[in-house]
Amino acid sequence: MMRKQLGVWCLAVFMGYGATVADASVYALPAQGNVVGALKAITTHSDDTLLDIGRFYDLGYNQVTAANPGINPWLPGQASKVVIPTEYVLPPKPWTGIVVDIPARRIYYFPTNDRVVYTYPVGVFLPGWKERLTATQIIAKFKMPAWNVPKNIHAWFEKKFHMDIPWYWPPGAENPMGELAMETGLSGIFIHGTYHPWGVGMRASQGCFQMFPENVAQLFPMVPVGTPVRIIDQPNLVGVRDEQVYLQSYKPMHAYHKKGIPDLQRAVMTIKSFMVQNHINQDIDWAKVRRIVAEHNTVALPIGVDAPSYKTLSAALPATPYAYAPYGPSANGAAVPPPLSLASATNQEHLHVQVTFPDQKP
Repeated sequence: MMRKQLGVWCLAVFMGYGATVADASVYALPAQGNVVGALKAITTHSDDTLLDIGRFYDLGYNQVTAANPGINPWLPGQASKVVIPTEYVLPPKPWTGIVVDIPARRIYYFPTNDRVVYTYPVGVFLPGWKERLTATQIIAKFKMPAWNVPKNIHAWFEKKFHMDIPWYWPPGAENPMGELAMETGLSGIFIHGTYHPWGVGMRASQGCFQMFPENVAQLFPMVPVGTPVRIIDQPNLVGVRDEQVYLQSYKPMHAYHKKGIPDLQRAVMTIKSFMVQNHINQDIDWAKVRRIVAEHNTVALPIGVDAPSYKTLSAALPATPYAYAPYGPSANGAAVPPPLSLASATNQEHLHVQVTFPDQKP
């Protein structure tokens, strides 16, 4: 009986629920529930790193490393099986405009009149900095922006690194803002590219949200000025798919609740509230919830008493060879990198769409 149930679970995981392999960052909104995407697995070759693999699948450093504990991110090893956690519990409604979930280090864009969601990893603020949890909007868009360094950031570099950085950074490859930027209504806070893309999914900014250059190039032309932006703190996202309750747990940002309730209690309250609001009556494996919250492995997992564990699900995932060459030096900057070349002809499952900059004036 357990084998039959696992087969059903794995079929659901592998099918992908309408996600296309040609564009890993866009998913059709579900007719029911609030979970999109699917788990995948790949095998690596000797030149791969988890950072390369994560970037290819639109995953931040936090996700691809947390989903694969025990694997060296720089040397995952020949033929190592790597889980690709491209299954997402969507943030709480309303599903309008842009939602940034700071603990998840992900941005979600819900276009008007389209039943889809785009989701990308972002870099968030460094320890010692903090972003407000609030609602705002996109007030301006800039191609090839310049950066006038705020006084507090200039002072921070001088105090922490004894660096007297320039007060003005002209547009170009060395600009920390990257090549595309969207200004929010919060003073000095932008959603933008970066000249240091390997910091995406990390705590790497002084408040702005940093994106892979190729991701911001895709998002930028779709987002009109006036788009609402909601910044949230949701380390535990609860969802439902096929009448099964899911939990996706990210490492909490204790800058928001240093003296608040414990992480586990916060997760339990979120689960119970979701079930009441959605009239769900299901037996929850609370020991599994405790493990998920303690590990915060960023993977969306079913938490019913009859649901398989992450270890069981990941072991059952069929792994396909990751057949792409590393990004290389040309991708370590603000420009959109060239499409990855095939390292072999064994796997053509996933081809990114090449993105060009829009002819968009500031």
